[in-house]
Amino acid sequence: MSANKIPVAAVLILAVLSLSACGNTIRGMGRDTANTVDATQAAGRNVNQAAQ
Repeated sequence: MSANKIPVAAVLILAVLSLSACGNTIRGMGRDTANTVDATQAAGRNVNQAAQ
């Protein structure tokens, strides 16, 4: 590998690793949001049952 290709390869590898980390973060945020919605709905059901 020539001296000019090594920095380019390093930048590409770092870019791929960074993008994969972003994908994991977005997926985790989606799960957290879904859990929040579920917890809010469950709390609403509990309040409704207590009011009856």
